[in-house]
Amino acid sequence: MAHVSDLISTDIEQYLKAHERKGLLRFITCGSVDDGKSTLIGRLLFESKMLFEDQLSAIEADSKKFGTQGDEIDFALLVDGLAAEREQGITIDVAYRFFSTDRRKFIVADTPGHEQYTRNMVTGASTADAAILMVDARKGILTQTRRHSYLMSLIGIRHIVVAINKMDLVDYSEKVYNQIVEDYRAFAKQVGIGEVTFIPMSAFKGDNITSHSERMPWFHGTTLMGYLETVELDEERLQQGAFRMPVQWVNRPNLDFRGFAGSIASGVVRPGDRIRVQPSGKESTVARIVTHDGDLEQAVAGQSVTLTLADEIDISRGDVISAHAAPAETADQFEATLVWMHEEPLLPGRPYLMKIGTKVVTAQVSEIKYQVNVNTLEHTAAKKLELNAIGVCNLTLDRPIAFDAYEQNQDTGGLILIDRMSNSTVGAGMLHFALRRSQNIHMQHVDVDKEARSAAKAQKPCLLWLTGLSGAGKSTIANLVEKKLHARGQHTYLLDGDNVRHGLNRDLGFTDADRVENIRRVAEVAKLMVDAGLIVLTAFISPFRSERAMARDLVQEGEFIEVFIDTPLSVAEDRDPKGLYKKARRGELKNFTGIDSAYERPENPEVHIDTTEQTPEEAAELIVAVLEERGMLVG
Repeated sequence: MAHVSDLISTDIEQYLKAHERKGLLRFITCGSVDDGKSTLIGRLLFESKMLFEDQLSAIEADSKKFGTQGDEIDFALLVDGLAAEREQGITIDVAYRFFSTDRRKFIVADTPGHEQYTRNMVTGASTADAAILMVDARKGILTQTRRHSYLMSLIGIRHIVVAINKMDLVDYSEKVYNQIVEDYRAFAKQVGIGEVTFIPMSAFKGDNITSHSERMPWFHGTTLMGYLETVELDEERLQQGAFRMPVQWVNRPNLDFRGFAGSIASGVVRPGDRIRVQPSGKESTVARIVTHDGDLEQAVAGQSVTLTLADEIDISRGDVISAHAAPAETADQFEATLVWMHEEPLLPGRPYLMKIGTKVVTAQVSEIKYQVNVNTLEHTAAKKLELNAIGVCNLTLDRPIAFDAYEQNQDTGGLILIDRMSNSTVGAGMLHFALRRSQNIHMQHVDVDKEARSAAKAQKPCLLWLTGLSGAGKSTIANLVEKKLHARGQHTYLLDGDNVRHGLNRDLGFTDADRVENIRRVAEVAKLMVDAGLIVLTAFISPFRSERAMARDLVQEGEFIEVFIDTPLSVAEDRDPKGLYKKARRGELKNFTGIDSAYERPENPEVHIDTTEQTPEEAAELIVAVLEERGMLVG
């Protein structure tokens, strides 16, 4: 590898010390497909002399086999590592590369240009300090240029370079450059992007990458490398903010030491500083700042440390240690912008796991206020968010969290949504503010609790959740179970799918979104009835595992009993007591479970009823026996 610095050969220790003190800039390249992102990064690696001789030999060989530049080196192949990318000539995944110069270290993320991989671009941008937005000089501002620009404005990337690439293919025309600058500035103003640096270049030819191009004497701005070496680092700005440290780990190696480890998200902390722990609001003073190399007199944003406090207060993973004078806010309801990143759409009312900082809670989108059309910036109504959609939504959490608005602190205001069943990341978001109603609603203490109510009824409350296809026999079996329990003097209530839709859920249809909301409402009602000390039975198709899991989580462990009424589709269709399958087969009934809408079978139900082998009476007897075994029927 060519020398980046003469110190490497003359004084390696001095070089390493100098290298440690260099600032680190994280940036991304983004834009539409084939705008030259990978070629630019390859050129930067080449120009910064970060390639070994064998890498150069390999890229020369690969250029002949996979390249798109004739006999010349195809620098894009240094980054497009996936075989599928080389064969198609596009970037699919996010490719990270490291390089350095005498002035600064860099980590660059080459993000995909295709619309279907927008989620990958969001992933790369989430940790970036700066962005290079590539624009093909021949094509100008495209849809994906606008989409990535809008996402950058949402994510809060403050330093943006619009790299007008392939100037060699438009004869280095100043007129072409000026027109693109004018078009982009008009769009940037609409989305709220402030300062933008424009650089005309040719990544392939090397124009305006590390030195000014003689072929564009009309351009007097900075080169790309000059910009990257001098742009302000976000870590310097974060040190000026209020102190925030999400707790990653409670360190208790022995009885004499209790520390709270984490990475400082913003601000500065020193021994003696007064702090407040959110969301509990408890206060204390920093006693020590502990690291592997010894105690520190101060720690700043970006450092990972362990804090010990002067007082013994309860702190858990996910709590945020804040400056006493400027603590983080706490709330459990928010307005947020969400970028949906999964093939399965986001449905209001469906529970997801939400990770913010080091905290994981359960979250639901209670309302999609509007979806953003990134081409026109128009706000449109939406009942769900499809892949790559961007929406402004209201979020409801199962407990209060500590947070800052995303525009103030990305670490304590940025979130991801995770599917509870697959554990896949399905969305990313930015908190705007706490909803006012979350500050006005509090839990009211009552003296007569669930235990007192259930003791008066001589039973233990529970939720029997019967699920299965239409025509499986859920309502018949649930009705028989309730009759048997009533005859024994137990206190029960049956929530039946059809009956509930005549009143509580009369406004809901049968789309996936409405089915989710249907089960959410029923589960909340059932929770209240369990709290009243009742044995509650429900008979709903409830086709989705996620909503059944949500219902389970609403009651205490051991109180939820899932009963799978297992009936083959052919048998249920033969029964067809309401004639619904016939309508669905004729196309008169859309979104019918088992025909054109999925049913997700329970994986580990507490009770499994096979209706091809058991009669409704036998099934009811089995369910009552299970209640007896679990000690629910105390009387």
